[in-house]
Amino acid sequence: MHSLMATDSLLTRSLGTTLFDRIGNTPLLRLERVAAHLPGIQILGKAEWVNPGGSVKDRAASSIVTTAMEQGRLGKGQHLLDATSGNTGIAYAMLGAALGFPVTLCVPANVSPERKKILGAYGANVIWTDPNDGSDGAIRKARALAASEPEKFYYADQYGNDANWQAHYNGTANEIWRQTEGQLTHFVAGLGTSGTFIGTTRRLKELNPQIQCISMQPDSPFNGLEGLKHMATAIVPKIYDAHLADRDMELETEVAYRMAKRLARTEGLLVGVSAAGAVAACLRIAEEEAAAGREAVIVTVLPDSADKYLSERFWEEDETNA
Repeated sequence: MHSLMATDSLLTRSLGTTLFDRIGNTPLLRLERVAAHLPGIQILGKAEWVNPGGSVKDRAASSIVTTAMEQGRLGKGQHLLDATSGNTGIAYAMLGAALGFPVTLCVPANVSPERKKILGAYGANVIWTDPNDGSDGAIRKARALAASEPEKFYYADQYGNDANWQAHYNGTANEIWRQTEGQLTHFVAGLGTSGTFIGTTRRLKELNPQIQCISMQPDSPFNGLEGLKHMATAIVPKIYDAHLADRDMELETEVAYRMAKRLARTEGLLVGVSAAGAVAACLRIAEEEAAAGREAVIVTVLPDSADKYLSERFWEEDETNA
């Protein structure tokens, strides 16, 4: 009898962790060799591929979904609808499968084959949009669908949803502060929806106004930095605040490609193109700080790993400076 009672007691406990428990609190990795030639400089990156959906977008998606459910905006039988270049859509699809709500996504047709397969594996309903229109074309399609069937869809609108940046204000920024023991001097992040940069910067500036926060974006509307926006020519996200950055840096696609290969071959890190771009931006800042004789702790967010980009041709190109 005692044994049976003990078993019953164990069965009433919550064992293991939930999907949501695994989102956030990602490792902060020290890039040992990228800045080894620069005395007094450290470059650190948040390894966001550790999240269950494989990217930083798990943070925003979970915040958007839980907020919508708490507010009664994502009701029974409703489809969560949004435009995405891939990672947020994967996070939505994962959460929809776990929580039992259908997901409809508008996605540019030229996203990597790996992303297409992952979305299919999760069972998401995907509407492919004209690749020439990029993420803006996907946004326009999602808006049209939401307007035509408002009862069917909850339009999550990651580009205009405050729950996006709040995920980073409440999570990412505080993790970085804790992991660096408040010693960071610079924060760098790419601009897509802008949620990562906006939310993290707002909180870090509260913790220490002296931290330099630098946003990074492609140098042209025609670029290979998937997921990032050239703000001067794109539909600017509603949540974006152009006055928040201490500096905005434009980056060439080829520089990001070279850095992706360099990180793989010298750091043992296979990261996505936007992550490589962020590290390249960090290195430029590191070189400036070193040239001025200053020490620096430069932190960035590595949005995902290279798993979704290995079909890209640049990996096979022979570059002596990769």
